[in-house]
Amino acid sequence: MNGYLDESDFMMVEEGFTTRDLLENLLVELCQTSDQGAFFMADLGDIVKKHLRFLKALPRVKTYFPVKCNSSRGVIRLLAELGAGFACASKAEIDQVRSIGVPADKIFYSNPCKQVAHIKYAASHGVQLMTFDNEVELNKVARSHPHARMLLGIAADFSPSPRPSVTFGATLMSCRHLLETAKEQAVEVVGISFHLGSHCLDPQAVTQSVADAQLAFEMGMELGYRMRILDIGGGFPGPEDTRARFEETAAAINSALDLYFPEGCGVEVVARPGRYYVTSAFTFAASVTAKEEVPPGQPGSEGRWDGGTGLPVSQLCGAGALILWPLALSLQKRCPDHPSYSSSLRGPPGHAEDRIADGLELPELQVGDWLIFEDMGAYTITTSSPLGGCPQPQINYAMSRVAWEAVQLFQGKPPQAEEDRESVCTPLSCGWEIAETLCVPPVFAPTGII
Repeated sequence: MNGYLDESDFMMVEEGFTTRDLLENLLVELCQTSDQGAFFMADLGDIVKKHLRFLKALPRVKTYFPVKCNSSRGVIRLLAELGAGFACASKAEIDQVRSIGVPADKIFYSNPCKQVAHIKYAASHGVQLMTFDNEVELNKVARSHPHARMLLGIAADFSPSPRPSVTFGATLMSCRHLLETAKEQAVEVVGISFHLGSHCLDPQAVTQSVADAQLAFEMGMELGYRMRILDIGGGFPGPEDTRARFEETAAAINSALDLYFPEGCGVEVVARPGRYYVTSAFTFAASVTAKEEVPPGQPGSEGRWDGGTGLPVSQLCGAGALILWPLALSLQKRCPDHPSYSSSLRGPPGHAEDRIADGLELPELQVGDWLIFEDMGAYTITTSSPLGGCPQPQINYAMSRVAWEAVQLFQGKPPQAEEDRESVCTPLSCGWEIAETLCVPPVFAPTGII
């Protein structure tokens, strides 16, 4: 194995234990020994499952994980162990993946708007793969990184709105001019990049984007470039219940690649799945630290936010520096044995980001109760300074023995003897699949209140 991750980095889960069991055990321990108000439970086995599923669905595509999506130590180390590359948006992210030994050729500086100092840092550490979509960005790279290998980013906005969204990427009409300018400045262009995003990954948009990329490839080859990399971006769905949509998207990508970039054409295809890898792997627990009741008839009691008084029950959870926007209305599940109240949930007070959700129908909570939030792995872990001095919630990593053995098999390490292990389809942790066979569905408990 590469040595990025070992058994001391996570809790090994044996058969018969689920993520819910681990979560409840931790809650009991915290209630007795700690004043910690929030934490994550991360099932690394779920990421192993997603990686193997991706390889099966898109065998021609190599993955570069966007570090900004989840920069936690366990995620980065596991994906490095599985052989994934990393799409970095800044010097800090490049430094983070380099610090654990990831080689420069596994790093893609994918930010379309880069600081000159960060370009020079990438150059000094051998990071060559970058992207550009305008002359300003091209000029910066030409001056600061003469050995860069550039991907021309093309626009891929297929929104039905009559007013197109502000998006990165050059239009096809401007591609030839940008490629000619790159040629004049002796910048090596090696391919094309596009990013549809999670709201546009439908089959028609995928096919059109790949077709546009093929046209841009032809422009580059006409100018003498050796075009050999196609980056299809990210946007793959992450929650487990979107698997059918992921497989539909994968089928569309495979069809488009077969049509415009057939196997054997010499083009390497890469993607940047972020939410796909980590969304369902993380569960978040936060305790209620305060609450405020608003009597009926007072401002705010109709379920409207009035800037100060709150809702009938304003329940504050100790989310630390976490911003819980991905929650949406996931807590709108009724507890049949308890009356419900229109409620507002908040994070750390004193910040514009403290509003988590309004208008939720919840049972009345008490200080010390815990709320459990699922699908919390994407864009929930901050890399900047915590808000208001609140510490970043602790992350507790776990992985089933079956998933760990799959990682070892993936790296070519012989499996344990049959007598030393149970069937690879034992329902452990959150369930996963080995290359060809899906063993069990996830067994995350529903979002609820403990």
